[in-house]
Amino acid sequence: MTAATTPLTTPDGRYLIVRERLWRASNPHLSEEVRAALVSALMDARRAVKAAKRDDDAQRLLAARGAADAAKVALGERGAVWWTDGAKDFNRHLVKNTPYAAWFAASGHAPRPASVDTPAGLN
Repeated sequence: MTAATTPLTTPDGRYLIVRERLWRASNPHLSEEVRAALVSALMDARRAVKAAKRDDDAQRLLAARGAADAAKVALGERGAVWWTDGAKDFNRHLVKNTPYAAWFAASGHAPRPASVDTPAGLN
């Protein structure tokens, strides 16, 4: 990923921010070998989901979605949180509704409020 496409990460490394929503990051304590194997399994599962949809095969789709979910759980992106300090999980929450709101607003990545100027032609 380039700097322009790399998602913003919260200061504690727990979440990626995509379109103002928090998405749980992978467990940073996984070894590179384990992480790479799990990412490969996830990509295989996603390809299997696509193929099952293309073939309109409900049983294969169910199995492929299960495999994708299992890989995401093993990566730490779903299921039990990988941190141990007891902090609440804000996965999939809008960042503005979480304790990260002030940090995000100050980061320069938050959208600017809409202009209150009168639209052209309505003077």
